[in-house]
Amino acid sequence: MIWRERKSEKEALIEEVSAEIAELENRLGWRALSDEVLTALKQVPRDQFVPEESRYRAWENHPLPIGYQQTISQPFIVAIMTQLLNPEKNHRVLEVGTGCGYQAAVLSCLVEKVYSIEVIPELTRESELRLKNLGYNNISLRCGDGYAGWSESAPFDGIIVTAGTSLVPEPLVTQLKVGGRMVIPVGPAHQSQMLKVITKVNEHTVDIEDIIPVVFVPFVRSELL
Repeated sequence: MIWRERKSEKEALIEEVSAEIAELENRLGWRALSDEVLTALKQVPRDQFVPEESRYRAWENHPLPIGYQQTISQPFIVAIMTQLLNPEKNHRVLEVGTGCGYQAAVLSCLVEKVYSIEVIPELTRESELRLKNLGYNNISLRCGDGYAGWSESAPFDGIIVTAGTSLVPEPLVTQLKVGGRMVIPVGPAHQSQMLKVITKVNEHTVDIEDIIPVVFVPFVRSELL
């Protein structure tokens, strides 16, 4: 009975996310959620990425606290950000802001390799153990300042930033492949930000597209901890 209930909750969440994406398609010319991203969302057990006391809410389409003043992102936002990367099986992707590891797990189902940076040591350790126990073997984690990126593993086909920043970190632009895409919320802390897609046209030019308003926890630099 418990499994059937949980399965039903997951299916209801996927249907809700798909419906919200379809609404964007009507309003903004947004394309429907790809089968690959939809499958990844179904495969990743979101209830394993939230604290035990919050697991009864894991299949709600809302962000949830994960400790350390951080949150697991709303599945609708995870779906949008993942799709905006245009992930392919041979891609190598950088994530800035591992958090509980949920977004990294979704990406790992879609690309060859995920590199993920988390500035909070406790979250890094918890996520590394969680991802290992769940069998996500194509994710490398490190604790550090995401502003600097991961230069020794660059360039990346895609970069995803899961915290709101007032400016786009230049090192991340540098570490993006020509033709690659960065998905990043840009705007003031604790206020509405704009989700942007930055496409690297060449080594000197980027194209910037505004998608939708979002609200993310602030981008934290290591020197502020």
